[in-house]
Amino acid sequence: MIEIDTNSGFCFGVVNAIESAERELNNGVALYCLGDLVHNNLEMRRLKSLGLQTVDHEELPSMKNKTLLLRAHGEPPSTYQMAENNGITVVDATCPVVLKLQRRIHDCYEELKNTDAQLVIYGKQGHAEVNGLVGQTNGAAIVIEGPDDLEKLDFTREIALFSQTTKSLDGFREIVEIIERRMKPGVRFRSFDTICRQVANRLPKLKEFVARHDWVYFVAGEKSSNGRMLYEECRKANPNITFISSADDITEPLPASVRSVGICGATSTPKWLMEQVSEKVSGCHKNT
Repeated sequence: MIEIDTNSGFCFGVVNAIESAERELNNGVALYCLGDLVHNNLEMRRLKSLGLQTVDHEELPSMKNKTLLLRAHGEPPSTYQMAENNGITVVDATCPVVLKLQRRIHDCYEELKNTDAQLVIYGKQGHAEVNGLVGQTNGAAIVIEGPDDLEKLDFTREIALFSQTTKSLDGFREIVEIIERRMKPGVRFRSFDTICRQVANRLPKLKEFVARHDWVYFVAGEKSSNGRMLYEECRKANPNITFISSADDITEPLPASVRSVGICGATSTPKWLMEQVSEKVSGCHKNT
């Protein structure tokens, strides 16, 4: 039996961004996207075939009078300012959840900027969403990726903690517990659980899915932060799991003892890609 997880695949933010791109391209717009629209090479190849062109931040200053799509991850205020200065038409596909978080962080920064308090973001350093969040603080926010980074903080000073939307709930709770233990008595510590529930709520269902299969293929792009996080969590529920980016990564048939195969993926994994993997697994089994 081969089963594709119905809870895997694009989240709302990614669906919205891709639909925005397709709408512009179908209207004949020469559309540029700032960075990969989705962290999946095969989906990006499909969008490129429709006419989408990808540019990076280094190219942005030289762009004039173009149409630029901002992906679901969001961007710092400096990107909007540069677009305005260069006559660039912005198609803003920032995920509403990320947009709300940006505003909350900006408001908190405005509240704390004239104090010695620390605004902290639990997230992946250099990730596009995190760059956009840090931009709301004029670069003042401290980014921590895990417990090892907590040495960056001064526990004798106030701390306000937020999270990248796609981080693990368990990871965030661990960070909160450690900070609470280390704070000097009487010093204020606030934590804001800003993790997207569409992503967080997937994890329990994913673990249930992978646990009921003899073997699992987890499909995601190599650059997907969400994919790596979900894969590592799924591996705890079933060690017989393999991370792949396409059906071509399956080069050997599964052991004859495998009777049930599950296929799942990240919020950046297209359904059509999981279906390709299912076809490849089915073909491999027929040939064994």
